[in-house]
Amino acid sequence: MSKKKLTIMQDHKKMTAMDYVIFVILSVGALAILIPFWNVIMISFSTQKEYADNPMMLFPKNPTLESYRALFADGRIGTGYWNTFKILILGLPLSLFLTTSMAYGLSRNKFPGKKLIFMLVLFTMIFNGGIVPLYLVMKDLHLTGNLWSVILAGSFSAFNLILMSNYFSSLPESLMESARLDGAGEWRILFSVVLPLSAPIVATITLFYGVAFWNGWYDAMIFLRKADQMPLQNVLRSIIMEAQVNASNATSVDAVGKQSFSMGMKMAAVFVTMVPIMCFFPMLQKHFAKGVLTGAIKT
Repeated sequence: MSKKKLTIMQDHKKMTAMDYVIFVILSVGALAILIPFWNVIMISFSTQKEYADNPMMLFPKNPTLESYRALFADGRIGTGYWNTFKILILGLPLSLFLTTSMAYGLSRNKFPGKKLIFMLVLFTMIFNGGIVPLYLVMKDLHLTGNLWSVILAGSFSAFNLILMSNYFSSLPESLMESARLDGAGEWRILFSVVLPLSAPIVATITLFYGVAFWNGWYDAMIFLRKADQMPLQNVLRSIIMEAQVNASNATSVDAVGKQSFSMGMKMAAVFVTMVPIMCFFPMLQKHFAKGVLTGAIKT
């Protein structure tokens, strides 16, 4: 290896004072995120007495699964999981179909009324009718009290449409023209030419819609009435509210024990709710950054 190349490599390995400052800031930020998250997990495995003695524990001395047993014995978490999975199974394909088909149309230069439709979609990002008109629409459609009201309310996002439309616009028009010369229609071009080249943005939009459906609770609170229809986040909300009521009513030693148990059950519910998203995100992570960056820039 020449001296010139060795000098260049050594220069690249040197860290400036600003690099150390940035490293320290990022490390502190990472710890500020990870420590509370770790504390939540540890509390869910702790005993009642241990939590009362040390709420900010990093490692429980006597780990137990009692909070998880009580949580799943309640039965509501299982029902919430099932309802959320039904919303995902029905809502995610519908959202992807609506967003993909409309984004493809708006990405074509010869699409009639493209600018007007795009402006109308953009208008909904700034102004909307609110929850009361939406509720009245669902009521007129006889969908209140039905999971389809939650699915349809969150089935389309103008922001996701803009990202996907910009990504489709960045694809070479010559590919579509070649497919048309071979006799392919627009639907065939979309599914056979455009989508196979759009894995990053499809993965990104899938993640956006999946997380939105998974974390959604407000629409279910407005449109659903039966407890056995509530999705996971609403079940988690009810568990947390009950834990807070138990904590506010703690006036004796026995009540303090009940309070700590409620806290462990609450933390267990939080962890159980986060696990599926934590497992799902790494599978799409490699496409996520590319999809967001390409879809956010109009080329």
